[in-house]
Amino acid sequence: MGERTIRMPDVGEGVAEAEVVEWHVAVGDLVRGDQVLAAVMTDKATVEIPAPADGRVAWLGGEIGERLAVGAPLIRLEVAGECEAADMPAAGRPASAAPAEAMPAKAQPAAPDPAGSAKAPPPDAPARSRRREPVPPRPEGEKPMAAPSVRARAAEAGIDLRRVAGSGPAGRITHDDIDRIVAGAGERGAAGPGLVPDMSSERIRVIGLRRRIAERMALAKSRIVHTTYVEEIDVTALEDLRAALNRDLSGGRPRLTILPFLMRAIVRAVAGQPEMNARYDDEAGEIERFGGVHLGIATQTPAGLMVPVVRHAEARDLWDCAAELARVSAAARDGTARPDELSGSTLTISSLGALGGVVSTPIINHPEVAIVGVNKIAVRPVWDGTGFAPRKMMNLSSSFDHRVIDGWDAARFVQKIRSLLENPALIFVEG
Repeated sequence: MGERTIRMPDVGEGVAEAEVVEWHVAVGDLVRGDQVLAAVMTDKATVEIPAPADGRVAWLGGEIGERLAVGAPLIRLEVAGECEAADMPAAGRPASAAPAEAMPAKAQPAAPDPAGSAKAPPPDAPARSRRREPVPPRPEGEKPMAAPSVRARAAEAGIDLRRVAGSGPAGRITHDDIDRIVAGAGERGAAGPGLVPDMSSERIRVIGLRRRIAERMALAKSRIVHTTYVEEIDVTALEDLRAALNRDLSGGRPRLTILPFLMRAIVRAVAGQPEMNARYDDEAGEIERFGGVHLGIATQTPAGLMVPVVRHAEARDLWDCAAELARVSAAARDGTARPDELSGSTLTISSLGALGGVVSTPIINHPEVAIVGVNKIAVRPVWDGTGFAPRKMMNLSSSFDHRVIDGWDAARFVQKIRSLLENPALIFVEG
């Protein structure tokens, strides 16, 4: 028998390490050539690692959530024949273009018990040994003996002390008796279980896409000096226009939401303020402005938050924006988006749809300098000069990098978007 070492693949794009997010095999498993052994995640995508030949898994090079450098040993296989002269590089292949949540690793075979066949007591044995038979209520008028602090704890936990058998001198009820009941090993209150504090806790390791999101949010918040500007917008006319356009969807036109209108309004606003369509390299101290408007759309997916990108929104009309938005968002949700469809944005839109709330404080998608947040539409009374009238109102909550965008410029940018959305015919007027 020989042994092959499969190493962490180099997926290019300057990636120096990858995270182990899923093991498909365990030590001792027999595998066949091209069978998927593991999945690793980079900043761009999840990559599956196939077996180069038939063999037996001899060693796994990391735990779920562990990061390994490119070229580090990942898996060792026992294969037929003599030992390989050189280690086998992993031939990674995309699992899906969008990163996926990690799955639990398969259990490793348990080591033999050196103590012999004697079995340890089950984990809940101590709790069972402390259980007592239900205690009948004390006779009417007999007051349970307990310190004031014990009575206070019992009252807070909803415990009837008449049914508690005290373990102290002369049957006095102690804190240990209350602890036993709270832990679920003692008697319950006379009127039922009562309100008992839940003392349980659970530790969940942050891995895979969730860790990527956490790292990017921490990076953005720690490096970018955020300033948030909120403005209310009367979208009554826009909603009337949208409804009229949606009544005629001939020619395969997609149904319009408010986002394509906002995308076109942002393109028009950026034309007058190109500093908004930019990235700030805070290490080099340089601002890179872009002619093309590549709009990231913050999208909630089953795996977590992703930002698919609608490229060159400046070259798309209203319906093309809608169609491409629907396409890349669906690809992100079902895990089929390519890495280039999840990167390269120059300005991001954040929308929670009907859950949008009244105001939000969106975090900028580093290294961009602006993000436009959409809040929900609500009918509110608005003074029109002679009286109150019901109008459809929506807030935009937008954040800017205050290191490179002044508050005046941020307000001017949002006011331009407001003017276009409140007068939607202007969106279609060139120049």
